[in-house]
Amino acid sequence: MINRRLAAAVLAATLSTTLLAACGSDASTEGKPAASAAAGDSAAVYPRSVKHAMGTAEIKAQPKKVVVLDSGELDDVTLLGITPVGAVAPHLKTEGGFPSYLKGKVDGTKDVGPMAEPNLELIASLKPDLILTSKVRHEKVYDKLNAIAPTVMATTTGEPWKENIALYAQALGKEAEAKKALDDYQARAARLGEAIKAKYSGKVPTVSVVRFVAGPTRLYQNASFSGVVLKDVGLARNIQGADVDKSMLEVGPELINQADADLVFVTTSDDPSKTKQAEVQQTAVWQGLNAVKNNRVFTVPDETWMSGIGVQAADEMLKDIAKAAGVDAPK
Repeated sequence: MINRRLAAAVLAATLSTTLLAACGSDASTEGKPAASAAAGDSAAVYPRSVKHAMGTAEIKAQPKKVVVLDSGELDDVTLLGITPVGAVAPHLKTEGGFPSYLKGKVDGTKDVGPMAEPNLELIASLKPDLILTSKVRHEKVYDKLNAIAPTVMATTTGEPWKENIALYAQALGKEAEAKKALDDYQARAARLGEAIKAKYSGKVPTVSVVRFVAGPTRLYQNASFSGVVLKDVGLARNIQGADVDKSMLEVGPELINQADADLVFVTTSDDPSKTKQAEVQQTAVWQGLNAVKNNRVFTVPDETWMSGIGVQAADEMLKDIAKAAGVDAPK
């Protein structure tokens, strides 16, 4: 499995606005010299070899018909101006369909789900020239997917979402576009953090993220998509020590006091009746939270805070954070 050090290297390399020389470069096929990108394309030089979690993808020409098999990849390709020919809807989206925050960007996209068992026959019928997903999701069907079209897999989803978009942008010939989108997002997150800090007289408020699922309630920490965004804004986490660097903690109703913070964000991943949300929120422990008493608990969309896993979802998060903190959303 690609480790975090390699993932960081991929991010640094693939977000460069110039092509690396062919020797040792992921951006062009070995033996071919680097070339200037055509006008309008950041690094559209093909064929190219793209190293990923399952090996190396050989991509003959800039992809035009792309299939994505998870919600993070869907956010990424639509951010880069591509309407995928096929995609899967978020696997915990109760109402079905593609994310509402991407409305207008997936018109004509075929649903090739479910995510756990994508419809390989339907995918093949779309004649894609690139498939994007992650090893954690689809390692078992990699060979079948790769037989349909070159398949690029990130190692996992969630926390390494910035490295993932860099990898996918490399396959798509959109490195410069991805770098600019990430840089612009980082600037917006930083501006929001400064505005919140000023609002709170120089003190950074603590935050927590509670997700109700069919099972133990989850408290999301730094090693998660939402955790990365909150860290980019510069907000403090309510849980300290080693636990804060995990992706999440699972707690029962009696330990929900660990969610207390200046600002508490709540999402529900499924039909609320299938979760313990009502049970937890009726307990004396929940009712005793300072955030509950001070009306500082905010319900936010699961499809952006949990499933989005990309720049566009992160921007939606920034709007929610700004509203909760009582400041203007960054432009």
